[in-house]
Amino acid sequence: MELDPGEMSKVSNRLKRAQGQLTAVIRMLDEGESCEDVVTQLSAVSRALDRAGFAIIASGMRQCLTQPESADEAPTLDVARLEKLFLSLA
Repeated sequence: MELDPGEMSKVSNRLKRAQGQLTAVIRMLDEGESCEDVVTQLSAVSRALDRAGFAIIASGMRQCLTQPESADEAPTLDVARLEKLFLSLA
């Protein structure tokens, strides 16, 4: 199963923003910024990564429910695998 390219471009953009935020956190640490400012920025990075992960899992779930692997198969959803992925982000 391939993930929807349209949805994944949004996820990719979100991850690029998170990458910039993480770079800012590293710079803040190197420059001796306050603990509160660093933790606030780090929290934003963490939320962005979580949202990207959930968006990927949601897209996969949607595809599993609506698109069979081949034309002669019914749509399938490996609930255990998706649940494991979902919980890995919790």
